Amino acid sequence: MKKFLITIMVVGLAIPTMLFGSDKAVLAAVEKYYAARTAQDYVTQYAMESKSGVYSTNSDGSFHKPVQKLTADDYKRNPQIGTVHIHFPEAVKLSDDAYFVRFYYEGVVGENNQPYRTRVTTTWVKEKGKWVLKTQHYSSADYGGVHQTTKSDFEEE
Repeated sequence: MKKFLITIMVVGLAIPTMLFGSDKAVLAAVEKYYAARTAQDYVTQYAMESKSGVYSTNSDGSFHKPVQKLTADDYKRNPQIGTVHIHFPEAVKLSDDAYFVRFYYEGVVGENNQPYRTRVTTTWVKEKGKWVLKTQHYSSADYGGVHQTTKSDFEEE
């Protein structure tokens, strides 16, 4: 009877993970990736991208990009300047090894600390046991009647 109860407990604990996946692990990977971008930690950023490349669309209104296989050195040559944060991330399981993630990405960018606000959708896939970025789409979220982000929003008082 004791073995039966232990088996039921183990199966009961495993069912939510089997049904719903590990969205917390995916969201942790998303946070880590974008923190690395902000910190200009190119090695981490590169390590968290699919080795078969990443499909991207930027928020500048340009066309979709072909699959890119960038390296840490590529990122170092073209650094992102600014402080940008993830807001309201959501992960939706597509399969055991794929998640759709969406969030808002807001802060200041460039040498003049220009306000930046975009909607982001990404796809994360599991490669060799870890979650990596496969697609990213940034859609400008400029709209009136709301707070305009400034550098001081991110400074500690």
